[in-house]
Amino acid sequence: MPADRISRLLEDIRLLDQSRFELVQSLREIILGLAPSITEEVKYGGILFSAGQPFCGVFSYARHVSLEFGVGASLPDKYKVLEGEGKLRRHIKLSSAQEISGKHVREYLALALKASSKP
Repeated sequence: MPADRISRLLEDIRLLDQSRFELVQSLREIILGLAPSITEEVKYGGILFSAGQPFCGVFSYARHVSLEFGVGASLPDKYKVLEGEGKLRRHIKLSSAQEISGKHVREYLALALKASSKP
């Protein structure tokens, strides 16, 4: 059951680092609030979010949380916060909840969601 896997992953993150857990929870709340059709599943060691098509993922590492965009290379990077040099993917590294607004995460999420719905 996907909800059980998500709960277990979140509990593991919480046990390792409360502040990273809170950051992941804040990101989940924002992402799931973008549209009622968004689903989440544990995949690749993180939480993958889809709205028909996958559009982002949240991964917790030892010193940061990474917000990954599968089509990030095609997103406009107005604020110059996207990292990575691969052909398709980009990510935003976050170390605190304050960086969510400072790095304009909501705007990038909206762009990624919109890009995922294009044919």
